[in-house]
Amino acid sequence: MKNKLTIRLALLILCAFSINTAFAQDVRQKPVIKKQTTTTTKKQSSASTKQSNQATNHKWKYVGDYYEGLAAVEDANRKCGYIDKTGKLVIPCQWEGAGNFSEGLAVVEDANGKSGFIDKTGQVVIPCKWDWAGWFSEGLAVVKDANDKWGYIDKTGRIVIPCKWTSTGWFSEGLAAVKDANDKYGFIDKTGKVVIPCKWKDAVIFSEGLAFVQDANGNWFYIDKTGKVVE
Repeated sequence: MKNKLTIRLALLILCAFSINTAFAQDVRQKPVIKKQTTTTTKKQSSASTKQSNQATNHKWKYVGDYYEGLAAVEDANRKCGYIDKTGKLVIPCQWEGAGNFSEGLAVVEDANGKSGFIDKTGQVVIPCKWDWAGWFSEGLAVVKDANDKWGYIDKTGRIVIPCKWTSTGWFSEGLAAVKDANDKYGFIDKTGKVVIPCKWKDAVIFSEGLAFVQDANGNWFYIDKTGKVVE
C-alpha cells in the first residue's frame, strides 16, 4: 500500500504544478478558444497541434484540439466556431468564445459575455445566461451566476445544485470538490449533499477511489470517499 501511495503521490506532484489545477482548468479560466489556444495545456501535444494546423491549411487564427470529433477555431474576425476532422467548418464562427465538446455539448460565449451550450449541430440547447460555465462531466456542468456563486446544471439547463459555492470542480466518480465561504474545501455528491465536510485548505478530484487534500499546515493526504485519511 505504501508503494502504491508513493507512486500516486509522485505522479500527482509531477502533474500538479499547482494543486489547484483541477479547479483552475474548470473554474477560474474562461473556456474559450482565445484563452485555450494561446497557452498549450498538458493534454495538448505538439503532434496533435500540428495535425490540427495541417487539417485547416493554416486558415484560422487559432485552432484547438479535437474533442468528440470537433475542434474549436477562431477566424480573422476573432469569432469562434468548430471544424470537423477534414477541416470543414461545421459550426459557423459566430461566438465570442468556444470550449471543447464534452458529453455532446460545448460551452460558447455570446456577444454579451454570457455562457451557454450548443450541440454538435450548432443549435443552442442551453441559453447563454451564465457569467461562466464549464464542460459537462457525469451529466453535470459547473456554472457561475451573476452573484459570483457556483453551482451545477444538467443537460436541459436545469439547476440541479444551487449556486452557493465560492468555487467548484467537475464531478469525478460521483463526487465534486467545492469551496465554501470560509475558503475551505470539501466534497459533494450529485444531489448537492456535502458528503465530506469543508475543512481542507485544498483538494483535487477523486481518482480510483482516492482524492488528494491539503490540511491547514500545508500537509497533503489521500482520503477515501468517506473522508477518512488513507495512511
